[in-house]
Amino acid sequence: MRDYSKSNKRKTQKRYKTITFKDHPEFKPNLTPRDIFLLGSFGGTYWRPIYSRITKTKYNNIHKQYPKSWWKNIPEDHLSRSKYDVNINKYKVKVGTSLEFWESKQWIHQDNPYGWVHWYCDFYRGKRGPDDNRQISRWKGLAGSRGRFMRFLVTQILRRNTKWNDESVSPKIRQVLQHWGYKLTKQDFDNEIKRRKQIK
Repeated sequence: MRDYSKSNKRKTQKRYKTITFKDHPEFKPNLTPRDIFLLGSFGGTYWRPIYSRITKTKYNNIHKQYPKSWWKNIPEDHLSRSKYDVNINKYKVKVGTSLEFWESKQWIHQDNPYGWVHWYCDFYRGKRGPDDNRQISRWKGLAGSRGRFMRFLVTQILRRNTKWNDESVSPKIRQVLQHWGYKLTKQDFDNEIKRRKQIK
């Protein structure tokens, strides 16, 4: 049973700052669902029509169940196109695998047949469900403060001896992190450097 109560409302500070959820304080993305798509993600194909092998159902226009304000000034062609266009992506690179691959790994829950971002859209709006802990755990392992992709990006920046926001460093990793609702910030970069110094 999902909980739509006000206690689950999210609190957003300002753009690219941590988004907090009272009932799940361990989950700290810094991109809203709108941000993910406004920046340019999934080659414009995320909300394309699909057939789910999990639910044995066809889906179309699922994104239209969310507030229209989420998609303001985002062309439909950047949301539900059938063919992946790498130029739509923020970092102009192709990342990720197919929905079929995710289904084969049993990473897709029946409540969110499109995947993690589908779940995040629902969670951000206040819905709660049986898959929340698993999805949050996946996010933490990839983009959280000890997430492997976040830490890998910091390592690459250090190796290049450049600034935290040098987008020429690991564009694929940055694109993946964006797909998971996270963009590296100076504060997070500095915190990771501090953590590494403490364990030496």
